[in-house]
Amino acid sequence: MFIKEKCTIQQLFLKESENYDYISCSQGEIDEKDNEIFFEDYSNLSSDLLVDDLLALTDYISDRLGKEKVIVIGHSYGTYIATQAASKAPEKYTAYVGIGQMSDIVGSEIDGLNYVIQQAEKAGNTDDVQYLQELTEQIKNGELVTPRNYVAKYGGSSRLIDNPDGNIINMLFSREYNLLDVIRYNYGLSYSQKTLIEELTKNQNPLPTKVKKLELPFYFVMGKYDYNTSSNAAKKYFDMIEADKKEFIAFEQSAHYPQFEEKEKFYEWMCDTFIE
Repeated sequence: MFIKEKCTIQQLFLKESENYDYISCSQGEIDEKDNEIFFEDYSNLSSDLLVDDLLALTDYISDRLGKEKVIVIGHSYGTYIATQAASKAPEKYTAYVGIGQMSDIVGSEIDGLNYVIQQAEKAGNTDDVQYLQELTEQIKNGELVTPRNYVAKYGGSSRLIDNPDGNIINMLFSREYNLLDVIRYNYGLSYSQKTLIEELTKNQNPLPTKVKKLELPFYFVMGKYDYNTSSNAAKKYFDMIEADKKEFIAFEQSAHYPQFEEKEKFYEWMCDTFIE
């Protein structure tokens, strides 16, 4: 089961369909259900609600597929939800896999800021350097995140593929979406991202304060050049989590999307790790 920030099911691990049943859900899909989407009240949207939803979805999927347990995989913000679900109900899951794992938010954002400033300096983009330096205090105080357009510009989002975020063309040509779905998806994504990121930054509830122990095997899969969710910050979090079995897997050529950027390596790792 793959819990992600955003992408279409066709972007997922198509090769794994030979060996796995998989289910994918994303932030945007909370708002794709019906024609009343624009008039629904989502004022109760929170990470706690999404964790409860994931646990309920897990029960449904396990029953539907006749499985006692499933593997839960989170990506980006999806790791914030999936890590908590795995902590609350480890008996439901064979293992937890975090790709682009969230950790200490401020520490991760400072890593990202330092990276983009360094890359802008190397490129001689003095205007970018000045603008980013002016954001330093707000980012250190947890009031802002490092602007993602700059992270992407300097290779901290994706390196071996085009950035898959917001790829409307792929969605339109997928089996799962039509034009109205795309409109709903982007509306829902915009609302949920704003609400959930504000919850994180204002309340200062990073994962290291919420989950310090996992009673199931867990794996962090991180791209070396990931500065959306810093690999360095993720490793620090990994080291502090208590668990009987854990593994940190570094993808040396990737940024935030190792499952796509080095998909053959990721597929082989999945098979070697989970197929008996």
